[in-house]
Amino acid sequence: MLSSILEIASNTTTVTMQGFLICTLASLILGVLASMIYMYRNSYHKNFVLTLALMPAMIQIVIMLVNGNLGTGVAVMGAFSLVRFRSVPGTAREISSIFFAMGIGLATGMGYIGFAAAFLVMIGIATFILIHSGFGTSKLIEKELKITIPENLDYQGIFDDLFEKYTQENSLEQVRTTNMGSLFELRYKIELKQEELEKEFLDALRCRNGNLPIICGRNSGKGQEFL
Repeated sequence: MLSSILEIASNTTTVTMQGFLICTLASLILGVLASMIYMYRNSYHKNFVLTLALMPAMIQIVIMLVNGNLGTGVAVMGAFSLVRFRSVPGTAREISSIFFAMGIGLATGMGYIGFAAAFLVMIGIATFILIHSGFGTSKLIEKELKITIPENLDYQGIFDDLFEKYTQENSLEQVRTTNMGSLFELRYKIELKQEELEKEFLDALRCRNGNLPIICGRNSGKGQEFL
């Protein structure tokens, strides 16, 4: 089951048309299944999902073309290294899904269709278990807090007592001027001790900053996670 279909079909490592078609069909099917695993409980873009579905077949064809040729292998490695500089960095789940699809393509490219299918099933099951078990989920939710204060108010340490009372962790990430320099906007990353105290915390901040705008929400800098 885990033997190479190319060796079974021809008793050699030479790629035949029959072996090529079987491996390509298997790559496309497994690629679609891999993209479905990526889409499960995750936000996604259609272009990335389509690319993920086709990637195993593309990798498989490249592996079959190399087929032990050292010179061709070096040329392909150089071509792939150029792709890196044309790519936008993705989230952790996107990167892991790309490696997942590449692993399937490498296996089918060498004719190990059974191995590729077993790899898909094991990773898929592990993904579902980890998602539903809540593995790696932080008990404290990191949020982004933006506080507007007048220019005559010294922001250094002005909210320290409130942060100590309501937050587990906090850090001042950015300070910028707004409204022609008459206001300061402070951006913090915070972790609240208790979610139900968020309104009380914001009310205390409003009393301190003269009732100017305050924005509190999920940290926009985080990538997509296993939701």
